[in-house]
Amino acid sequence: MKRTLVIIPTYNEADNILKIIPEVLKNTTPENEFNVLVVDDNSPDGTASMVEGLSNDKVNILKREKKLGLGTAYLAGFRYAIKNEYDYVFEMDADFSHDPKYLNEFIKKINEGYDLVIGSRYINGISVLNWPIRRLILSYLASMYTRIVTGLKVMDTTAGFMCYRVTALKQIDLDQVKSNGYSFQIEMKFKFYKKGFKITETPILFIDRREGESKMSRKVVYEAYFMVWKLKFKSIFGKL
Repeated sequence: MKRTLVIIPTYNEADNILKIIPEVLKNTTPENEFNVLVVDDNSPDGTASMVEGLSNDKVNILKREKKLGLGTAYLAGFRYAIKNEYDYVFEMDADFSHDPKYLNEFIKKINEGYDLVIGSRYINGISVLNWPIRRLILSYLASMYTRIVTGLKVMDTTAGFMCYRVTALKQIDLDQVKSNGYSFQIEMKFKFYKKGFKITETPILFIDRREGESKMSRKVVYEAYFMVWKLKFKSIFGKL
């Protein structure tokens, strides 16, 4: 049986976390077992305590002392997946914008031989619900901008719903992954692309969060804008 870890970073996700975990775990099949790792940044709303209250050996939590950001949360999760010898590892939001019903669609793609599967909002037109038009335009143009600057052959470059083959992930120097906000998503895709790994996109419907508050900020947007050029120049000079 293959083993898959779903990493769910949290900061004040008490409204969602106990709802999404069972939806993830029920995707387990005789061929593939799903586990969950919650990486919590000391949520004031008690998210961590709620996860710790679950008596389920398929769910673990990594508690951090303060809010350290999305990128470092996933890096901690990647290291956990590698150390514990998982076969596949997912990035996934806690707020149901990434629907757990798609998880086994990703696994099917991985089993076709891909190293990175991206849940894409833009591979078949635009598949987004409940976003303000301004945010939708910003996201779509950001992906286009990233493709133009970097040459990355991905429609949804800022997507955050992804599945990695762990044997491929091991070949990425995680200590050299420097971005932290949503630019982290661009950096990881670009590193896989430059390594020559097989990447594909699978269509999803992205529905904006049901409960809680969005973590998007102007600082996150600026970081992503400049990170694209940094990646481009690092690639040119062989510093990736």
